[in-house]
Amino acid sequence: MSRVFLTGAGPGDPELLTLKAARVLASAEVVLHDSLVDPRIIAMANPEARIIDVGKRCGRHSATQEQICDLLVAEALAGHLVVRLKGGDPMIFGRATEEMDALRAKKIDFEIIPGITAASAAAAGTKISLTQRNIARSLHIITGHGADGGLPGHDFAALTKSGGTLAIYMGGETLPGLAAHFIESGMEPSMPALLIENASLPNERHLPATIATLPGLHAAHTAAGPVLILVGEALRATNETVPVCLESALANG
Repeated sequence: MSRVFLTGAGPGDPELLTLKAARVLASAEVVLHDSLVDPRIIAMANPEARIIDVGKRCGRHSATQEQICDLLVAEALAGHLVVRLKGGDPMIFGRATEEMDALRAKKIDFEIIPGITAASAAAAGTKISLTQRNIARSLHIITGHGADGGLPGHDFAALTKSGGTLAIYMGGETLPGLAAHFIESGMEPSMPALLIENASLPNERHLPATIATLPGLHAAHTAAGPVLILVGEALRATNETVPVCLESALANG
């Protein structure tokens, strides 16, 4: 029987948490959660569970990944039912591999409970289908920063030629460099782009632009929450009607 559950908390909205995730949270004896997990979701945990914030955000570490793995193993070996609660889906930029390897090394059984990832929540919030017949036949989920915090080593030319929709996670700080690389690789400067902040939450906000203009618009608005960047032709027909437009908000000061 699994004693460790690597669990996706989804994009933020507690109503988007899966029934299975809610069930294991209600039975948890220890919850190790990321800093971006909504407090309302953490409040769904067993009232007697120990709640430990092990989140990492913007270079500010409350625990290293090695410390998280060690804590996960120690709590499991102590016989506790442990829920490792991660924002979004554990298997998409969730550092799940390191934690699975640590558990396997100690022969600890574990289970993965998937969560709704930010790209899906952003598509729902903006009412934009990320794949469209004859327009976007593929979806590329990529990270916006490399292991050293700089630009990632993507094949920008291949991504540009793919003709699909790009969903860029954690790309706010490297957006100027990303945009420059895509344009240098042949992407039209007028390619529609959209920045979504706090996908699925009541304070979700959108900044529609182009790949050329988005970095400047984003610089004028310091995002307080996590952002996802969408780029591609799939956005063209709807980019002017995306709700809660930050562009107009910026124009109004």
